[in-house]
Amino acid sequence: MSDNKNANQTPDTGHSWDDGALRELLNEPPGWWKLGMWVSLAWVLVYFILYPSIPLATDFTKGVMGWTAIKEYKADLKEVEELRAPYEAKIKKMSASAILADSELSSYVEKSGKVLFGDRCAACHGSGGAGNPGFPVLADDDWLYGGDINTIEASITDGREGGMPAFGGSLSAQQLDDVTQFVIGLAQGTKHAAGAAVFEEQGCSGCHGEDAKGVTFMGSANLTDGIYRFTPGTAESVKYTIAHGVNDGSDPETRNAVMPSFADKLTETEIKKLAVYVYKLGGGQ
Repeated sequence: MSDNKNANQTPDTGHSWDDGALRELLNEPPGWWKLGMWVSLAWVLVYFILYPSIPLATDFTKGVMGWTAIKEYKADLKEVEELRAPYEAKIKKMSASAILADSELSSYVEKSGKVLFGDRCAACHGSGGAGNPGFPVLADDDWLYGGDINTIEASITDGREGGMPAFGGSLSAQQLDDVTQFVIGLAQGTKHAAGAAVFEEQGCSGCHGEDAKGVTFMGSANLTDGIYRFTPGTAESVKYTIAHGVNDGSDPETRNAVMPSFADKLTETEIKKLAVYVYKLGGGQ
């Protein structure tokens, strides 16, 4: 109701309820409300004139300012690219190892490489290189093929595909259990004589080395550090790998472990950035 006015003296619409106790009045809205409405309508009109606003059949009204979100984005992107240009020009002419040795460029690549890693690598290797089941952790200092900057760059460029034969068909159930316990014991500092004999008889040291610490040029795993690619590294998991191998085409249940080549997916500059970023993630060798 309007202020200082008796409801019985105010015209109404003729609608009433509860024997006239409730009536629909014809009071004018408050002045502040009407002012707000007209200001809002005026702002809508100004906005429609200044900015893109009305969709048409095949286009839209452009507005006298010619502003669009895409234009603003492109202007911001151009500004960022201009700031990055001096660094990008240097990186393009330098090797990954030279970039790593330059503290300023290395710091720049560490930040820009993080975006690349998130887009291209994190789906397999996890955020920050923390790893996922079946994919190596990149944030530690354990490397199958070596962790120097040139090797990391080669891994990204050419990809990797290790291999381990399946022993399930050539070992008895007892032998599988024995060699499994031997492998687990290597990381725990315990010895399993029967398993050691199987390990030697099957020529496992030919790939994993006499000390079982792996051979980098073959990409064979270090069996003494307790780091397992195929988590959780339980006896059953280790036994499965021994029985079915890795990338063994003769065993339909073999483990799959393939790092794709990015030579055709990334530019040389992007690969160098990722190599430096990954190196710094795990304190490369």
